[in-house]
Amino acid sequence: MNVQIAIHRHMAGVSLAAVAIMALAGTAQAQTEPAAEPVPQAQTSDAPAAQSADIIVTGSRITTSGFNAPTPTTVIGEEQIANNAQPNIFNTIAQLPSLQGSTGAATGTFSTSSGQQGLSSFSLRGLGAIRTLTLLDGQRVVGANVTGVPDISMFPQLLVKRVDVVTGGASASYGSDAVGGVVNFITDTHFEGFKGNILGSITKYGDDETALVQAAYGKSFMDDRLHLVVSGEYDHEGGVGAGDFGTDLAGSRNWYRATTLMNTGQTNNGLPQYNYRDYAQPYQYARYGLINNGPLQGIAFDQNGNPYQFNYGSNGTPTGTGAVTNCYRGNSFCEGGDLSGAPGSGASLKSSLERINGYGRIGYDFADNNEAYVTVNVAQVKTNNQPSPGYGRANLTVQCSNPYLPQSVRDQCATAGITSFGFGSSNAAFPDPQVYTDRKQYRFVAGAKGKFGAAGTDWNYDAYYEHGITISDIRVKDIVLQNRYAAAANAITLNGAIVCADPAARALGCQPINIFGGFTPSAAALAYVAPHDNGPFQHTKLTQDVASLNFSGNPVELWAGPLSVAFGAEYRREFYRVNADPYGAGVSDLSPNSADYPADPLLNGAQGSNWAAGNYKNGRGKYEVYEGFVEIDMPLFDSEAVGRANLNAAGRGTHYSTSGTVWAWKVGGTWDTPLDGIRLRAVTSRDVRAPNLSELFAAPTVTTLPNFSDPFQGAAVQAFQNTIGNPNLKPEIARNTEIGIVLARPSWLPGLSLSFDYYDIKLKGVVSSLSAQQIVQFCYDGNQAFCGGFSLDNANPSLNYINVQPFNLASWRTSGFDIEASYQWQQPLGLPGNFTVRALGTHIRKFIVNAGIAGVDPVDQAGANNGNTPDWKWLAVQTYDSGKFSLTVQERWISDGTFGNQYVVCQSSCPASTANHPTIDYNKMKGAFYVDIGATFKFSDRVSLYGKVDNLFDKDPVASPQTNTGLDINPALYDTLGRIYRAGVRFNF
Repeated sequence: MNVQIAIHRHMAGVSLAAVAIMALAGTAQAQTEPAAEPVPQAQTSDAPAAQSADIIVTGSRITTSGFNAPTPTTVIGEEQIANNAQPNIFNTIAQLPSLQGSTGAATGTFSTSSGQQGLSSFSLRGLGAIRTLTLLDGQRVVGANVTGVPDISMFPQLLVKRVDVVTGGASASYGSDAVGGVVNFITDTHFEGFKGNILGSITKYGDDETALVQAAYGKSFMDDRLHLVVSGEYDHEGGVGAGDFGTDLAGSRNWYRATTLMNTGQTNNGLPQYNYRDYAQPYQYARYGLINNGPLQGIAFDQNGNPYQFNYGSNGTPTGTGAVTNCYRGNSFCEGGDLSGAPGSGASLKSSLERINGYGRIGYDFADNNEAYVTVNVAQVKTNNQPSPGYGRANLTVQCSNPYLPQSVRDQCATAGITSFGFGSSNAAFPDPQVYTDRKQYRFVAGAKGKFGAAGTDWNYDAYYEHGITISDIRVKDIVLQNRYAAAANAITLNGAIVCADPAARALGCQPINIFGGFTPSAAALAYVAPHDNGPFQHTKLTQDVASLNFSGNPVELWAGPLSVAFGAEYRREFYRVNADPYGAGVSDLSPNSADYPADPLLNGAQGSNWAAGNYKNGRGKYEVYEGFVEIDMPLFDSEAVGRANLNAAGRGTHYSTSGTVWAWKVGGTWDTPLDGIRLRAVTSRDVRAPNLSELFAAPTVTTLPNFSDPFQGAAVQAFQNTIGNPNLKPEIARNTEIGIVLARPSWLPGLSLSFDYYDIKLKGVVSSLSAQQIVQFCYDGNQAFCGGFSLDNANPSLNYINVQPFNLASWRTSGFDIEASYQWQQPLGLPGNFTVRALGTHIRKFIVNAGIAGVDPVDQAGANNGNTPDWKWLAVQTYDSGKFSLTVQERWISDGTFGNQYVVCQSSCPASTANHPTIDYNKMKGAFYVDIGATFKFSDRVSLYGKVDNLFDKDPVASPQTNTGLDINPALYDTLGRIYRAGVRFNF
C-alpha cells in the first residue's frame, strides 16, 4: 500500500534506499531492520522502513509504525512517473487497470455543451469520476466544473513524489465521493535544490506537437526550520484537429470507416433490427445540399451550385416521401454511396491544451516535529476543439421561388406542380464551430501538523483550512442561430435584389444566403446567422471551503501491541454560480439593454435555446457538509506461532444541508501468517456519495440532437435534449467488500511480490437518468410513464424537445479481481544494475446496471468495450537500469468485448426485437495491444537525456459503432492518436 515516510530532522542521515517504497502488496509495514537491498519505487509497499519513521497510509487515517491497512493500494513512484515521460502525469496514472473511464484531452472532443473538454479526471472501477475522490497531499481540491471533480492538469506535477491509488471504498476515512476509491498525490513538501524537465513530442502524423517546461526550487533557512518550495510549469499540447467531411481524418490517418449500427426499423420479421455496417451514408443531407422530400427527392448540388443526381448507397432509390428504398429508415442511413457530406470525421481527435501552473509552499517548524505552513496554487488550463464541421440541417423547407435555386430545378418544380420541397445540407461552406474553454483555479491552504504529548502518549495532529476558487469560461465560435439561418435561407427577389423573405428579419439585418452549393456566405450574412463575437458562452464560478482537524495516536498498550486511534472533524461548503448568454439562456425580450442582443421576434425569448448547440443556462446552488469520524486499529495477536493480525474499523457521520445525515463505516483486518511472506487481508465498508452541485442545481442544459431517431415517424429528426437538476436527490449508498492474499518478498525469493484481491461493490440509489432515446423508445413501446416528458413534431423542429432529469433510481453491482506481480533481479546475467518486471491486471466479472424502472431490464456492462468496463485490462512494465542507462518496455492490453451485452445476436429466425433486448447481426468489438518503449541516459548525476515512443506499432483504434453519424471511437479505452515520439532532458542541481 501507499506509504509516506516522514523522516524528521534528526533522521536526516537515513538513506532513502533503506526506506524504499514498493507498491505491489497493497499494505504498509514498518520493520526495524534496514532493507536488504535497494528496491525501485512503485514495486511493493511491503518494503522495510527506517526505524522511528512515521507511516501515513492513504487508505486509512491511522498514523503509526507497524500498521497494516486492509484496503489494497497501488503506488506509482517518482521513477515510474519519470520513465513514462508524459506531459501530464494524469496520462501515466490513467493507464492503471483499476482506472476505467477516466477523462482527458482526447475525450469529450465531439461535444459542444459538456464543458469537460480537456478536463483530466480519474474514474476507478468504471464508476465514474464523480465516485473517485482525488486528493492533493491528503486534502480536497476544488472542482474544475460543477460535477466537483478536480483537474489533475492543475496540480504541481514536478513536485509529485508518488501517487497512491486506493482501490476500495474509503468514505469512512475520507468522506463523500470515495466509493470507487481514492487517488492521492503526495508532493515533496521539503524539496531542496533546483530541478527541471523539458519535454517535446509529436505524433507520427505531424500533429499534437507538445512542449513542456517544468522547474522547481526548494531551500531551507533559519537553521533548517523554515522551508520554502516553489514550482512552475508550462505545457502546450497542439492537439489533433478535425478531418474533413466523409471519412478523411486529420493527418494521413485512414482508419475511419463511418461504422454504424444501421436500424432497419423492423422488430418482428425474423431478421435483426440492427446491422453492423461500414460507410454509413446519411440520406437526409449532402455536403452542399440535397432535396430530401417531395417529387424532386434525390437532386443534390455540387460546390458550384449545379444540380446532379445524388448517389445513394445500398442501390437506394428515393421514394419522394423522404424514405429511400433498400436503405435503413430507422436511422436514415444507406450503406456506401456519396459520403462527402457525412460529418463524423470532422471532429477533433484531441483537444489542443495549454496549461500554466504556479505553486508555492512555505513551512515553519515552530517546535520540534511541529510545522505550520501555507500553500498557494494558481493554475490556468485552456482548451480548444471542433465538435463537428459546418452546420448540418436536415429538415429545411425550401420554396421553389428561391432566386438562388437553379432555373432547371425551378422548372422541375413547376412540372411536378409543387411550390416547396424538403431540403438538407451539411453547409460545408460555413465556418466550422470551435469550442474554447478557459479554466482558472486559485487554491490556498493554511495548516499545521506535528506531534504533542498528552496523558503519557504521543499524538499526531493535522489541521488545515482550504479555500479554492475555479473560474470557468466556455465560448463557442461560429455556431448558428437556427431560426435566423432558416430566415436567411428563405430568399426572395424584391425590387431586383435578392433579400430575406421575412420583412421583420430584414429589418433586423437579415442577409440572404445561398444554400445551393459551396458559396461562402457574406460577412454580413454570417454576422446575422452566426455572430462570431456573440456566440454561446458560459461563465462559471465555483468555490470550495474546507476546514479539517484530525488526530491519531496510541493511547493504550494491549496484549499484542498498541491500540491505535484516529479521529477528527471536517466542515465543507461547495458553491457555484453560472451565467450564460441571452440567446442560449433566455431573457424576457432578448434585449438586455445591449445592442449586442437586440430584440428579435424570430428567436425564443424567455426559453432561449436558439443556438444549434451550446445553449447554456443560468443557475446557482450550494450545500454544506458537517462530519466527524473515528478509526481504530486493534492488534489481535502477534507471535511466531500464529503470526500477526490486526482489526481495523472506522465510522463517519455526515450531515448534508440538502439531504440530512448519512453514516459510513468500514471493518477489516490483515493477518501476517506464519507462512513466509504470506499475508491475508479483508475489508467491508459502507460508502456514500452525495449528489454534486450539477446533479442538484444544474442550470438547464440544452443539447442539440441533429439526427434523433424518432420511432413514431420512423425517421431521423432534430430535437433538443433539456438536462435539468433535481434538488431532492439523496446520497448514493454503496457496500464495498474486498478479500485478498499477498505474497510479499519471501525469504526464499526476496525479489518477488504477488497479490490477488477480489472486490464486490453494490451501489444503491444511483443518481442517473435515462437517455433521450430510451425515454422516447419506452413511450413508443407502450410505457405511458415516459410519454409526458417530450414533444416531437417534424413539421416544426424548433419545438422538438426531450427532458432528461436525474433521480435516485438505479442500482449498480460490479465485481472482479485485481492481480499484481513484480520481480527484481540484481545484476541480471552478470550485468551491472537491476532488472525489474511488474504486471497489473483487473478482471471485471460483472457490471450490472439496473435502471430501477419497470419494464427496463438490467444490463451487464462488463466486457462492453464501447463503454468503460472491458473484461480485462492489463499493464506490464519491464525496466533495466544500470545506473547510467535505463531501458523501459511497457505493454497495455484490453481484451475483446462487445458493443453491448443487451443485444441478441442473430442473422435469421430472430426473436422479436425489443428496447431491452434488440436484435443485431454482429456484436464483437476487438481489444487492443499497445507497446511503448523508452530509454534514459545519465550524462551525470545531475543531467539526464530521455526518449520514448508510445504506441510503437501505430495500432489503430477499433470502431465503436453507435446509431448516429458521430466519430465512432472510444477514446476512454483506445488510443486514437497513433504513434507518438517523445524526447526531453531532466536536470537536478
